[in-house]
Amino acid sequence: MGTVRPQIVLFGDSITEQSFRIGGWGAALAHNYSRKADVVVRGYGGYNTRWALFLLHHLFHLSTPTPPVAATIFFGANDAALLGRTSERQHVPVEEYKENLRRIVHHLKECSPTMLVVLITPPPIDEAGRKEYAQSLYGEKAMELPERTNEVTGVYAKQCVELAKELCLPSINLWSKMQETKGWQKKFLSDGLHLTAEGNAVVHQEVVKVFNEAWLPAPEMPYDFPRHSEIDAENPEKVFQQQCL
Repeated sequence: MGTVRPQIVLFGDSITEQSFRIGGWGAALAHNYSRKADVVVRGYGGYNTRWALFLLHHLFHLSTPTPPVAATIFFGANDAALLGRTSERQHVPVEEYKENLRRIVHHLKECSPTMLVVLITPPPIDEAGRKEYAQSLYGEKAMELPERTNEVTGVYAKQCVELAKELCLPSINLWSKMQETKGWQKKFLSDGLHLTAEGNAVVHQEVVKVFNEAWLPAPEMPYDFPRHSEIDAENPEKVFQQQCL
């Protein structure tokens, strides 16, 4: 047992930012590691990897004495926005996207060489769902063509997985994984891009699998302080004194 909990950081865009909503994958992960590790959300809606680089030194300090033990990097949905469409300001060329991910990983490893870094690809895109969502917001003014396509997002997902292999890091290929399920478009995506409760469950399941296969299985981690059943009601200080020895 120890008095300082390890920290797990979830770093990404809106899909990470929303992960602590009811049914979110981050909330489920925090439940897994309750009293064992602090799961910290650092999600920034609308961000691409280019903008994420400006956050690194603010979120992951090189001089911190207690760096995170693990981090997920979950970007790409915005980088893959298409030029000439409504979200083109978020577009990052795929070669730059891969290089930006590499820079993020290198910074985290500079913070702590032993940090478990997990790359997560963007999820697939339901183009019809994106069109429906745009029409619900803009009506007749909505563009006919979606601002993202599943094919292009798949190219970004492939580069994310390839980088993980190059750097010998674990990765989660959501783009492929979700499309293995029939009807994934409405089952996993709420607006053609963001996740439903079922979609969040897929992310949670895959992250837990990677953590368990690495060296961070929640069931095997110690509690930060004694369980109440270990406390002697007549001599409660005894167990806490033993912990500090």
